[in-house]
Amino acid sequence: MFSDIEIARQAKLRKISEIAAELGLNEDSITLYGQYKAKIDLNANPQLQAQPDGKLILVTAISPSPAGEGKTTTTVGLGDALQRMGKRAVICLREPSMGPVFGMKGGAAGGGYAQVVPMEDINLHFTGDFAAIALAHNLLAAMIDNHIHHGNALQIDPRQVTWKRVIDMNDRALRQVVVGLGGKVNGQPREDGFDIVVASEVMAVFCLADSLKDLRTRLGRIVVGYTYSGQPVTAQDLKAHGAMTVLLKDAIKPNLVQTLEHTPALLHGGPFANIAHGCNSVIATRTALKLGDYVVTEAGFGADLGAEKFIDIKCRKAGLHPDACVIVATIRALKYHGGADVSALSREDMLALDRGIANLEKHVENVTTHYGMPAVIALNRFDHDTEAELALVMKRMGEMGIKVVVAEHWAKGGAGAESLAAHVLQLIEGRSEGVRYVYESSETLWEKVNQVARKIYGAMDVHAPRPVRAMIDRLQDAGYGHYPICIAKTQYSFSTDASRRGVPHEHILTVRAVRLCAGAEFVVIICDDIMTMPGLPEEPCAIRMDIDDDGQVVGLY
Repeated sequence: MFSDIEIARQAKLRKISEIAAELGLNEDSITLYGQYKAKIDLNANPQLQAQPDGKLILVTAISPSPAGEGKTTTTVGLGDALQRMGKRAVICLREPSMGPVFGMKGGAAGGGYAQVVPMEDINLHFTGDFAAIALAHNLLAAMIDNHIHHGNALQIDPRQVTWKRVIDMNDRALRQVVVGLGGKVNGQPREDGFDIVVASEVMAVFCLADSLKDLRTRLGRIVVGYTYSGQPVTAQDLKAHGAMTVLLKDAIKPNLVQTLEHTPALLHGGPFANIAHGCNSVIATRTALKLGDYVVTEAGFGADLGAEKFIDIKCRKAGLHPDACVIVATIRALKYHGGADVSALSREDMLALDRGIANLEKHVENVTTHYGMPAVIALNRFDHDTEAELALVMKRMGEMGIKVVVAEHWAKGGAGAESLAAHVLQLIEGRSEGVRYVYESSETLWEKVNQVARKIYGAMDVHAPRPVRAMIDRLQDAGYGHYPICIAKTQYSFSTDASRRGVPHEHILTVRAVRLCAGAEFVVIICDDIMTMPGLPEEPCAIRMDIDDDGQVVGLY
């Protein structure tokens, strides 16, 4: 059996200029990054805006587990299947962060015969978007300390600077640091810290802006801290937003690549769904909707995190209306959620599977009832899945009126997902309603937290320490109450306890901190021990990666 990187290297890629031409993009519309990557210049092809939008398909999943689900692989396989069936399909994905690539995941470009390529480039630097985002973020951080050092005309209180620095790597030692040590010439000492790039508000702004002009405006609204008198200080106050936009002027253009079967794919932006809003850029999605008749996109982690934020933040802000939803699951993962040990997932266990299906049922309820989308289950099949196990999942989903399609795109590429694609097309054909939001913009921030916690997570209550609740109330009173909320919590459970599998009952959502993201126009609600700077596992994927004498990367995925 070939590894993902071996499969990717065997692929015969087409020149990306050919892929672009088939999408109707002229030579002036793209900037080539070698033969197989390009950026799309939206201003060079204005006739695109006159095209009608295609249909938008969201791929989400059950709660993640060590057993794996295959959401990105399914997104790619579905796009390839639609293309094989003669449909004009475009895939929209996030760019991988190098933190997880070198940490737990080892890569994030699909897998098996359902991958986006060039896989090595995508997982390692790609077109430099994340580096540009980190530079723009850290430029603002540098200008804050520089302003304080040179007289502090804005009267910024160093104790109330909320803007951290970022790096696109998992490094727990940088979570809390002190800057400005070494004497007066090095600035004023103060506590600081680092987040991973995907948690940066610049990343969120980048992914929610609908134009270069909108990007600049949003960057200017970023609140970096407060004055001694408690007034907010923005990037515009520091006159930093113009230079930040300069650093992002090329990055804001969507990246065009292809799948192993030459389906066009736009990879752009990459906020995590457990600590940010978990969706690729609005610009990329809107571009794809003009280029294709069917656009397949994904939202990070499960339908309780990525899909909720996709609906309540991205769709609400961008006016997007998804037409169908695919919920990805595996027998292995469902048995894990039913209490089975990881080492036993290859054995038939009807009792664990029966219990674990409750996790899938809750996600189906969220998608169909709370988000108002028609859904189908994509069950990624493993060789050791038994007929009895498959039949049980189909029976339980049938009782909810939901179709289960066994998908084999990992092993067979687009051909293994044609049945899934056919059912998705049926869902779209019968679609008449728009999506439903979990809460209304007019509700208070605290009410919004309660709505998501109770409806989507099944929590019985929401608790917050008095200072945190007071901060939420201050943001409400300061005019930010109409913003959507972005809950940062563990992705592994509906609760805030990662060890509670399945569908935990009688759990309480505990809010530990709150962050205003005025540029992105949402409020981050940080729960329990979730970290905005992840750490590396005991055996990170980095230890398996190397380069051979011929310059070939080894050990990547």
